[in-house]
Parts: sequence; structure tokens; C-alpha cells
Amino acid sequence: MAADRAFDQTKTVLPAEMARGIYMRNSPSLQALKLLHLMIGTAAGRMADDVRHEIRLADIRAIEGMKNHDRASIRPLFEDLRGVVMTFDDPAALQETIGGIIDHAVIDYRHETTGEILVSWYFGRMFRDMAAKSNHWAILDRQTVFHLTSKYSVLLFQHITSLINLQFINEKNFSIPELRALLGVTEGKLEAFGHLNARAIQPAIEEINHLSRFTLKATPKKIGRTVVGITISWAQKTDRAPVAKELGASKVGRKARQQGKSETVYEPFPAEGSIHFTKWEKLARQHVQVSELPDLSFLSNRFRSFAKNRNLELTAHNIEQAFINWCAKYKL
Repeated sequence: MAADRAFDQTKTVLPAEMARGIYMRNSPSLQALKLLHLMIGTAAGRMADDVRHEIRLADIRAIEGMKNHDRASIRPLFEDLRGVVMTFDDPAALQETIGGIIDHAVIDYRHETTGEILVSWYFGRMFRDMAAKSNHWAILDRQTVFHLTSKYSVLLFQHITSLINLQFINEKNFSIPELRALLGVTEGKLEAFGHLNARAIQPAIEEINHLSRFTLKATPKKIGRTVVGITISWAQKTDRAPVAKELGASKVGRKARQQGKSETVYEPFPAEGSIHFTKWEKLARQHVQVSELPDLSFLSNRFRSFAKNRNLELTAHNIEQAFINWCAKYKL
């Protein structure tokens, strides 16, 4: 199945056991999860083979939804993936298997000065065995995965996708511990259900409903006043045009659109060139506290470098205030 879709850049095929992730510990960060989806998509039908897989850093950087990664920022993502522990229980064989996702990864930066960095990896034996033996597969919309903004959303999305085509099944019951494990909520975090629901479950459901081909609904199960579980139900959308439109639109204002609020439009800082004859020049002249304003192209590039080093998107809603604060502290 993965081999058949190897050239379909819109889909990623995961073993259902991997997609459901209920046995995953030390779940990776959002960016590491997106990298993992890209790695599995790159390996495609060879994901179960004991072979070296590789991808250029430039190809990772080209993915919308991945940050503008360099060697320093890609390293911790592989560290995250190397630290994932999966435990799979096979009751029929009376066996539990414990293993990881990747064996090791290599970042080859011999040609870094020309921008050619190559990353390679071997998948771990447990992951390869899981892929080889799996009879069930989750086919994920890759664009949705790369547009989701929290690891809770990605983990829930891939889990539900693995169930969505099962006949006569359109809901699943989760105990609270199961849901915490599925979402990768670490011990000691979001312990009260109210916090878990407000900061993880509901934001994930809202984002998935806005950016995917199906709609989710969560219904709490209570004993007295205590919530002991959640039933999550799903339905396929008949009209997917709004989702396609949203995935093709700028992420600026997406949160407001997701919540059904009027959109506040923020002007992004120019991605290239000078800020001459723009509002940004006016802000620079108001807030840069030096006797003579430097060349505006030089000033623009310095701020872009500042934003990149702090993982601040030039389209962020607070980019104007960040620029003002930076100007106020500017030194020659």
C-alpha cells in the first residue's frame, strides 16, 4: 500500500499500530512528529527494509508547516525520535515487545557551505517488524498533518484516521489514562480533567475539524461528577471545498477563522528586500534610538536574522510589536 502511493505527495501511509500510538512513551514534539511523517513518506514501501534512508535538508525546508530548519535545529528532532519508546502487547502470543522508531540518524554537513546537508537514518527493528507484519494501514492527508499546530492535534488526527474506514464503527471510547497516553501528555502535566480538556482535547478537536476531511465530537462519560472517559465520534465531510480552501490559504488569521470570529488581518514583515516606503520604515524611524538611521536594506536583513534565530515567523500576529521592541534596542 505504501509502495503504491510512494509518488502521491498528498498522502502518507502509516502502519495502523504506529498511527494509533496508544503504546508510545516519550512522544515527540510537534516538529519531530512532522519530520517522522516525512521520513515514513520518503521510505514508503521500503519502510520495513533494513536499509539506509535519506533526504536532503533542503527538501525538509521546502515543506510548508516545517520550520526553516538548519543543522542545529534538525538535530533535536532526531533526538526526540530516538527517545521514543513503543510497547506492543500481543495477547495471542503472550508477548510484549519494547523498541523504538529509529536506530540511528546521521547529519552529513560536509557541504554545508553550499547548502547541501544530507540527513539519513535507519528505522529501528521494532518499527520495521511492525510495518512488515501490519495488516491495517492509516492513509493520512499529508497537507493536514503539516498544517496542524500542536502535537495533540497530530496524534489524535493520525489515531482517528486509522479507524475512519472501519466498517460500522464511527466512535471509540477512551478512558482518561488512555487518552492521556494517546495525546502524549506527560506525567504531572494537565492532571485535572478540566485542564486536559481545555488545553489538549478541545483545541485538537477544533483544529482537526477545521483542517481535515472529517468532523470529530467528544462526549464526556461521568460517574457522578467525575469524568472517567471520553467518547470520540467522527463523520466524513461531504463538502471538502472549505477545507481545501483553508489549507491553501495563509495561516495568518486561521485561529480566528477556526473559531468563527471575524478575522484580524496582520501585515507581515517583508520576507525580502528593503522596507523603504512601507509602514515598517516609519516604525523604524520612530523607534530606532541612534543618531543616524542605518541603510534600510541592512536594517531589514538584520531583523530577519533576529526573527529566524528566535523562530519568530515574519507573518506572526505579534511581528509588528516584535519589530518595535527590536528597534528600540537597536545598536550599530
